[in-house]
Amino acid sequence: MPMRTKDIVTMGIISAILITQQVALSFLPNIELVTLIIILSTIIYGWKTLYIIYVFVMVEGLIYGFGIWWINYLYVWTILMLITMLYRNKRSPFFWAILAGTYGLCFGALCSIPYFFIGGASMAISGIISGIPFDAIHCISNYLVVLVLFKPLLYLLERIIKNDTSAN
Repeated sequence: MPMRTKDIVTMGIISAILITQQVALSFLPNIELVTLIIILSTIIYGWKTLYIIYVFVMVEGLIYGFGIWWINYLYVWTILMLITMLYRNKRSPFFWAILAGTYGLCFGALCSIPYFFIGGASMAISGIISGIPFDAIHCISNYLVVLVLFKPLLYLLERIIKNDTSAN
């Protein structure tokens, strides 16, 4: 199905929100809204979330430079979207908070995959171990952010979509 102008604008706005909040919160280590926004976008827009993710990742590279972390972002956020697609019909904030917290805890391990190919298992394992404190912060912050904001933001997005479709 081709993208309509409205879809392109919507994906662009959500991508801009992702980038803006990430830059605004970049001074806080591993405290972000990217996970929540990707989960919500996937619930509402499904596969179109890939456009949001890859615009976000490309602009991140333009802002911060293209390093190994950038390669990680290409697949790490896509994995989150794919997991979300499996459970897309769930509406429990607790379910999504647990998933987001678990994902934050696994983030460092997922980002260590390229290091396995670059420097072997010892390099990947040392990366995972050294990242544990950051992954713990990521876990807790993802859990709390999603627990608090999931329900009101999902409600808001669903109302926007409902109003938009009823206007057509």
